[in-house]
Amino acid sequence: MLSRAALALAAATALGATLSACAPLVIGGAAVGAMMAFDRRTSGTQIEDESIELRAASRVRDAFGDRAHVNVTSYNRQVLLTGEVPSEQAKQQAEQIVSRVENVKGTVNELAVMPPSSLSQRSSDTLITGQVKASVVDDSSLSVSAFKVVTERGTVYLMGRVTQREADRATQIARHVNGVQRVVRIFEIISEEELRRITPTVGRSAPAPAPAPARPASAAR
Repeated sequence: MLSRAALALAAATALGATLSACAPLVIGGAAVGAMMAFDRRTSGTQIEDESIELRAASRVRDAFGDRAHVNVTSYNRQVLLTGEVPSEQAKQQAEQIVSRVENVKGTVNELAVMPPSSLSQRSSDTLITGQVKASVVDDSSLSVSAFKVVTERGTVYLMGRVTQREADRATQIARHVNGVQRVVRIFEIISEEELRRITPTVGRSAPAPAPAPARPASAAR
């Protein structure tokens, strides 16, 4: 089993490699393979999510150019949109563009109508994301590979296939990280029994199951 030290190293490497809230994770091939193996999505779904992010980001960029700053994050084919757009119309247009991307099953539109965030704000968001991940690694009751963490203007978005227990614990952890203003949960909640069932087979190539409808984004106060 991948050691917690190795996971911590991967999280730390991710922090050092990212310069913006949406920058890709850049770590060694062996670490990537290990993280994929312990992800609760099938390997096929993980690849689909990466493809969704690339295609959606490209189409949004083609539509808006420098007029908008839009981050696209896909987990189990549920897509989170964060960032800033110039108008409410642009916000809805961005969601429509992303919803038409192949394999997208649902969207959570958290775009804000406001000027693009500054480089210093994005750097701060990257730091917060790294600190949240590191704090999850330090908690022996959680698996960092079960979560995807996105930070935008001090708001932390938590995604993943997790139990209610894990969701509550991760929310508590994120809430206490310096600089976090709000925590928004976008989880697919599974039972403890389902967790036990999928854990031995995580990472096997198999047809991607249809995800359960994502719960509406909820802010944890």
